[in-house]
Amino acid sequence: MKILMILPAVLLVSNLSEAQNGLTEKAIFQNRLLLLALCLEASSDTKTILPDRVIFKEPTMEDTDTTNATLAAVERFNAAFNRHDVDAVMAAMTEDCIFENTNPAPDGTQYKGAAKVRAYWEKFFKNNPDAYFETEEIITSGNRCIVRWIYRKTKDGQPWHLKGVDIFKVKGGKVYEKFSYVKG
Repeated sequence: MKILMILPAVLLVSNLSEAQNGLTEKAIFQNRLLLLALCLEASSDTKTILPDRVIFKEPTMEDTDTTNATLAAVERFNAAFNRHDVDAVMAAMTEDCIFENTNPAPDGTQYKGAAKVRAYWEKFFKNNPDAYFETEEIITSGNRCIVRWIYRKTKDGQPWHLKGVDIFKVKGGKVYEKFSYVKG
């Protein structure tokens, strides 16, 4: 059995189904999002096996502090983003930040470093003056955070929206990685 850990979650490979373990639909969804984050972060020397269930351990005070700091960093970033405040967005990100956009499909474009990420945000806000991300759900564990959102703006004179997920990694109280994924 292989164990992969993101504090405070411990993933165990098991043949038991989630329903047999009495997990609610929300818990199943959260487990699968955390698993997705793990799979995306798995290093090249790690073989990730998709487990049938995720078992959570009781978080320590340190785990809770890290998780709370991560949530605060992501919320600062999202608030600055929705104000279209590029200076505040970049103040919420590390100098060595990485942003992965959703365009062009299917893999998007990756921007590395504060200068390239800043240039992207400046162009994005100029081209999307009414862009707004409405948070549907936030799941945080340790230095990782998953935000399920609806992106709203006006397109061709009509209200338009798109649903997606951002996977954040926080380092030193700032957003280090922001990887975006969309439906359709």
